[in-house]
Amino acid sequence: MNDTNPPTPSPGPGPAGGEPLVPPAPRRRATYDRSIVKGPLTPAVWRLAWPTILQNMIGGMQGIVDHVMVGHYVGYTGNAAIGVSWQIYLVVVVFISSLFMGMSVLVARFAGRGDHEMVDRTVYQAFLLAAGLAVGVLAPIGYFLAPKLLVLVNAAPEVQVEALPYLRIMFVFSFGMLIFFMLGGALRSAGDARTPLRLGVVLTVINIILNVVLIAGLGPVPAFGTAGAAMGTVIASGGVAAFALWRLAKGGWVVGFPSGGWKGPDRAIIRELFRFGLPAGIQGIAMNIGGLILLAFIGSLPESAAAQAAYAVSYTQLFSFITWTSFGLRGAAAAVAGQNLGAGQPDRSAAAVHVAARIGVVGALIFGSMFLLIPRELLGLFGLNQPEVVQLGVQLLHVLSVSGLFIAVALTYTGGLQGTGDTKSPLYISIASQLVMPLGICLVLQQMGILSALHIWYAILAGHITRCVLSVARFRQGKWRTIAVRVGE
Repeated sequence: MNDTNPPTPSPGPGPAGGEPLVPPAPRRRATYDRSIVKGPLTPAVWRLAWPTILQNMIGGMQGIVDHVMVGHYVGYTGNAAIGVSWQIYLVVVVFISSLFMGMSVLVARFAGRGDHEMVDRTVYQAFLLAAGLAVGVLAPIGYFLAPKLLVLVNAAPEVQVEALPYLRIMFVFSFGMLIFFMLGGALRSAGDARTPLRLGVVLTVINIILNVVLIAGLGPVPAFGTAGAAMGTVIASGGVAAFALWRLAKGGWVVGFPSGGWKGPDRAIIRELFRFGLPAGIQGIAMNIGGLILLAFIGSLPESAAAQAAYAVSYTQLFSFITWTSFGLRGAAAAVAGQNLGAGQPDRSAAAVHVAARIGVVGALIFGSMFLLIPRELLGLFGLNQPEVVQLGVQLLHVLSVSGLFIAVALTYTGGLQGTGDTKSPLYISIASQLVMPLGICLVLQQMGILSALHIWYAILAGHITRCVLSVARFRQGKWRTIAVRVGE
């Protein structure tokens, strides 16, 4: 025979003369990007960052579309209902989804050492956790507590009428959204940021199409109004989640479910998920509470309406261009630092975070220069032309042009700490910088009777500076180098 490969030998008989023992074919899967632990750092960080940045921007556009359509077909009460409901929903979901930070720590660590089995086991246990929380916690508690939560935030009666069905739908059918958050974190931590981007684009497109149909009604489909926006979100996220679960079981992505069928909870892994993830969840709640209290201070000003409008556009919309970039870099820093620590290269982990911070500063400088040079034009894009609102908005944008530099650096170093397993330090730093510092300044000035909008803007800057200094100092201490995971060792 002239074959270059020898004939494949027939497998021997199985036990007791049964069928031949043929080992199962290995499941197809993508390989880890080893350039994260071996190649140049700047391209590695940017490859993970830019898809997340783009996904954040696309997701932000989806929220704008929701508000535009509901405002047009329902009115301002619909906008208020979505705003209030989403604020409540975020406080709960940010806490639960932050638990996936524990998954990200483990996935990055195991991927760095090339341990496919432990990566897949971790992702599967995170899936069980997400399913249990969605079905056993969010759905029943959210449904029955929704009316009380709306009363708690002082939603007007007419707003509660629109908000209650929206909030109940979001809570009861939260499974898809939690799976989407879990999957995105797992893929990015394993070095694949493009798949979450593609899934995010699909989710957004489906959501927009469904909202066009469900909010206003189309053909035989009745108009559901504000509830239609929630229905579109949960249907779109549920569909993407179903596809994602199929792919995780089938294989082909860089992460997947372990072969061998469904298994029960692994207490050791779940314990580690909570060990690393719980501080991040508490941090998310603290940040949201800080934002709510800050809004209360703004609402106490004589010019509260103008200040709230300036804050809503300048901080929650325009400043998002800096935070979207910084959050993408935070995720990239976490993944690269975590993988390199798993590969036994802590110096490379530190260098990756420094690279991410430099990229973040460049982005903050670009957008910050726009805040300085053309603030009135930027505010005009949102229809703000009242003199008092413009004046306050320009003041805030000037402050944010400086603040953005500090928050960009702070977020990348937060990613470095969290990605290597130090999730407690960012919690303490957030409490000090986002609660104690800015709210303390506002409280003192309010008690003195001299609190103004400009004082609040400077308090925000002081908080961001504090967060930056503490985050960098904590990371440079290097205690994250010795953090070990207690499974898979």
